[in-house]
Amino acid sequence: MVRDRSRLLKRQVLFWSLAAVGVVLFLWLFRGILLPFVLGMVMAYFLDPIADWLVRRGMSRLAASIVILVTFVILIALVLLVLVPVIGGQIAGFVARLPQYLGRLQELADDLRQGPLSRFIENDQQSVQQDFQALVRQLSGFVTSFVSSLWTSSLAVVNFLSLFVVTPVVAFYLLLDWDRMIDKTDALVPRQHVATVRRLAREIDRSVAGFVRGQGSVCLILGTYYAVGLTLVGLNFGLLIGFFAGVISFVPYVGSAVGLVIALGVALVQFSPDWVWVAAAAGVFFSGQFIEGNILQPKLVGASVGLHPVWLMFALFAFGAIFGFVGLLIAVPAAAAVGVLVRFALQKYLESEMYFGREIVATPQPIQIEGDGLNAALRSQFDPRGGKAD
Repeated sequence: MVRDRSRLLKRQVLFWSLAAVGVVLFLWLFRGILLPFVLGMVMAYFLDPIADWLVRRGMSRLAASIVILVTFVILIALVLLVLVPVIGGQIAGFVARLPQYLGRLQELADDLRQGPLSRFIENDQQSVQQDFQALVRQLSGFVTSFVSSLWTSSLAVVNFLSLFVVTPVVAFYLLLDWDRMIDKTDALVPRQHVATVRRLAREIDRSVAGFVRGQGSVCLILGTYYAVGLTLVGLNFGLLIGFFAGVISFVPYVGSAVGLVIALGVALVQFSPDWVWVAAAAGVFFSGQFIEGNILQPKLVGASVGLHPVWLMFALFAFGAIFGFVGLLIAVPAAAAVGVLVRFALQKYLESEMYFGREIVATPQPIQIEGDGLNAALRSQFDPRGGKAD
């Protein structure tokens, strides 16, 4: 019996391992053309609750899918038409003035090195310039390689036209057949494991939906707050820096840190030596961090999601390096799924004999009693009262 269970477990582990390898190999082979399909699947996944809500109120699934998708596309188009010209203009202006900002930052660094920090650092002007130029080259090389990787992994193969045409079509058909696909997938699960698989699927769904919807709301609110705050401070390109910091706040703490560094660099060039406005620009990010940590995260994301920031950053870097931009899209659901499965495996391990050890069952010793003593011993073994039989 134990041997059969062990053999069955090995077969299941082998099957699911091969399935996981097959999925990873498929994503790697077709990573160049998967972007519109992955985006369509993401859209269908997050619009499905709205479709279910409309169906419960008497609308057909086809009509609900058409209404939701058309409304969603119109909203996205309006947002792009309003924001893209403004953000695009600020990007062009920021790139044009970047050499001026870097030169001014180098001058400020030289002043600090020759002034308050002169007693701690050797006054070597050539060394300062070389260090600063090396840092600029490293940063520009990183940005260039990142942008080129995004281009070659997605836009070089799938151009903008196919992206905006194929994605809505894929989202429509997936949204239309979403419940049917779930039912068919559920029917393929082995019946002896269906309860466990359903429970794990619900946990993965709750983790992914809770994090992405909650963290997406946090990013939108933070981006708006940073953009408005920096614009009110009077910072050049405050709208661009604020929205950029909000978008990359998808990874906790990283967006605010990067936005703070960029905003302080621009503020130092623009406002120095008027340090009050430099402090005001920094205060926008510090107050945003306070609001995020004490209000937005507990209310919108919560602690039940189960995605640690370090694990999320590793997943984003790993999937982005392997699969490009498509990897960034599937990193969060993959990280959530792996997290749920690892917790399930740890729970089973803590309940198994591998953790507790095999229970040692003592072998009964033969009774060495003769005569009436033997009869009394037998009666004590089989009579639950331990007394003499009537």
